[in-house]
Amino acid sequence: MTIHNLSQNVVLVELHREPIMQDDLKASADIIRQRGDCDLILDFSDVDIMTSSSLAQLLRMRQMMLDSGHRLILCGVNSFTRSAFKVTGLEGIFELVDDKAA
Repeated sequence: MTIHNLSQNVVLVELHREPIMQDDLKASADIIRQRGDCDLILDFSDVDIMTSSSLAQLLRMRQMMLDSGHRLILCGVNSFTRSAFKVTGLEGIFELVDDKAA
């Protein structure tokens, strides 16, 4: 996991592939809990599949971010993973953007 502070209010986390991604998500949640004052961008560029455990962690993170008044943004999500979000009805739940620049 690579962490970039893009600004005082925005943290970018580059995720690894499964199964390491689960640990990355837990560590990201810990960082956000400690800071409590920033939006989080998760970069899925290296992620090819996602387990149900990781999806559950993402849902918890989304709620945590909403509760704190901040945004959770997913970028670089490949078409396979994006279609999984669509099939599960979660495409509209998460804020998906094409890349880090967006």
